[in-house]
Order: sequence, then structure tokens, then C-alpha cells
Amino acid sequence: MITNAEIYQRRDDSVARAIAYSATFVAARAEGGEVWDVEGNRFIDFCGGIGCQNVGHGHPKVIAVMEAQIKSFTHTCFQISPYESYVELAERLNELLPGDFEKKSIFFSAGGEAVENAVKIARYHTRRPGLITFTNGYHGRSYMGMGLSARLNPFKVGFRPFPTEIYRMPFPDAYHGVSLDDTKRAFDTLFRSDIEPEQIAALFYEPVQGEGGYNIADPEFMHYIRDLCDQHGIVMVADEIQTGFGRTGKLFAMEHFGVAADLTCVGKSMGGGLPLSGIVGRADIMDSVPPGGLGGTFGGNPVACAAALAVLEVIEENNLLDKGLELGRQIDDRFHKMAENPECRCIGDIRSLGCMNAIEIVADREGRKPAGDLTAEIARIALTKGLVLVTAGPTRNVIRVLVPLSTSPDIINDGLDILEESIVEAMSEKND
Repeated sequence: MITNAEIYQRRDDSVARAIAYSATFVAARAEGGEVWDVEGNRFIDFCGGIGCQNVGHGHPKVIAVMEAQIKSFTHTCFQISPYESYVELAERLNELLPGDFEKKSIFFSAGGEAVENAVKIARYHTRRPGLITFTNGYHGRSYMGMGLSARLNPFKVGFRPFPTEIYRMPFPDAYHGVSLDDTKRAFDTLFRSDIEPEQIAALFYEPVQGEGGYNIADPEFMHYIRDLCDQHGIVMVADEIQTGFGRTGKLFAMEHFGVAADLTCVGKSMGGGLPLSGIVGRADIMDSVPPGGLGGTFGGNPVACAAALAVLEVIEENNLLDKGLELGRQIDDRFHKMAENPECRCIGDIRSLGCMNAIEIVADREGRKPAGDLTAEIARIALTKGLVLVTAGPTRNVIRVLVPLSTSPDIINDGLDILEESIVEAMSEKND
């Protein structure tokens, strides 16, 4: 039997070291919310490929349409020989995206590619250079994505210079002492000191900041930035790449706030595990770019588009939006019970929107000092017990849960048991 260690050695010998690894096993197969390694060990998956498996690993319906499409053709390039699945997916998303306006869609391969093209669309439409983004926001690892994103190390260190005309505003965050008034004052200062609002092309935001620590937007903040964009002709761009496709109990997280963006970037779980992203938005803005201005060889691959259509069917047929809300409540309730455990006093904050859940690990609840090393140790211990976790936040002290929405409550409860045991064990080590 081949071992994890053998493949890891081959990986170290052949794969560029720039890729970081959080797990210590090599996946052999996956189903629903579980993964098995090459040695036959089973793991509960609270990561879901970093939010790419909302309908679960290997859903039979998704796999079936992939297989059928592969037998027909795998690639023609939509710009050369169009195919119906791309058109049908655009029709479905245009219908499902919030907003009482005519919509159009375009597809790419990765989330960062969608963000890049949203910048191109907004700048072409407005003929303006400026871009607004927020602290702790994350929008990809391309150069424009790095410029828009707030995480410095290791995403940005050593890669300068970054694109210019990007202005970062404070994202309201009550737990960390940032109010909406702070954000409003920062906008006043920006427009008075650095750039006039009539030179801003787009404002990029996440309804729930994913990589930034699961900071949930305040409804008042959402309406404030919508009014601000309307007032100054700024294109409002929602990055729903992680929050979309049922993760928060709505197909799109913005539905919780009653606010529709002008352009919405989608990806991750849309493709059911295949690389697929896109932009859905106002038809007049989308169509401002002339033919040939946007595109890409593999954008909207036919197999991925077929999978995405199946994903939407699975979400509807299996009632995964309601199920996601139920699972989210289960996780949130358990988090609050964990926080009451004296041996889990490192849990400083609990953040949940639907099935997008997180706990922030701190050195002490009063001072709220982030405990990144302790968080890493919790994740390490959990992995030895069969639970895959992923961290977030600027100091990596947030444990986020992206469990597939198709996972059974019993499996989730087993995973939460492991998480609590791991917190207790890590705290015990810390105090020894």
C-alpha cells in the first residue's frame, strides 16, 4: 500500500514549494462530507475544498451530468463554438440573482479571474480609474486581486509593486471596535483628501468576509454603500465567490440584507468541484464592453457549466437552503455551548450567517488578543483525530466551517465533538 509519507516526499521533490499545505494526508476519495486518504483513514471535512463543495463531494447527479458531457465533448472554446449549457447557465443565474433589472452573465475559470474582469467592466463602463475595497477583504491572488485584498503575509510580501488607484476603507466590525461611523468618516476623508467620488469606478465588498475572518456585514452598512454608489455613479460589486450557492441559507448572501449589487462575482461551489467562475450583473453595464473585450480560452468550460446546472438542481430538489440554515443553527448552538465550557475559554467570538460559521480564538476574552499559534495547534490536533479544519483572519486565529450542506447532522456533531476535544487538548498543552 502506498503511504501518505511516500507521496509527500514525491510532492516535495516535484511541486513548487510556493504552495502551502495544511493537511498531512493525501486524499484518495471523497463522498458527501467525508474524505479518505490513501491509507484508508477517514476524515470529516469541515473545509469542503475551501467552500467549493456545498452540495457535497461526488454528488451522484453532478457526477452523472459531468460524465454525459465528457462523452459529448470537453472543450470547444465558447468564443469559437458556443454550446447550450453556457447559455442555459447564464439564463438561470440571470433569473436567480437579486435585483429588479435586466441581467447578463459571463463565465471564467477561477474566482480571481472573475474579480479581474469585474474591474475591467466597471472601469470601461464608467471611464474612471478608482477602486474601493475594505480592510480584511480578500479577492484573489492575481496582481489585481492582491491589490484589492488586505492580507499581507504571505500573499503580498515580496510581490510589489501592486496596481494603483485602490483605496481601502474600514469594514465595520463591532467585535474589533470598528463602527459604521468610523467607516463613514473614512469615506469623508477619502473623498476630501485623496480622490473625488466621481473618479471611483467600483466598490468591492464581501457580504461576509471569508479569508478575512467571517466578518458579517451589518445591514445598515450594506444600505449605506448601496446609497453611496447610487449617489456617485459607482459600480457596486459583490464578491459572492465564497458566500454564494447556499452557503448562508440563501442562494446569495446579499438576499439577507435586501440589497442588490450591480455586478456579482460568483465561483467556488458553483462548479460542483470543477473550476468555474463568473460575473452576473446589470445588462447595461455588462454590455458596455465591446465584443472581444472580455473572454478566455477555458472560460465557462462545457463540463463545468453542465455541473453548475446540476448543482442548482440539487440545491432546489434537496432543499439545501433550508437544510443549510438548520445545520448552521446546529453549529452555532454548539459553538455557544463550547464557549460556556471553562476549558474552551479561548473562544472569544462566534460568528454565523446560515451555514457560514466561525469562532475566533483569543488569548483572553477581555483583551481579545488574537491567538494564532493556539488556533494552528487546535487545527493540527483536530486533524490527528480525523477532522479537517481551515483557518482565517489576518492573524489566522479564526476557525471557519465550510462543511458541505449535504452532510448529515450526526457527522457534523461528530466533527464538533472532535473540535471541542481539540480545543480542550490545545488549551491543556498551553497551560502545562
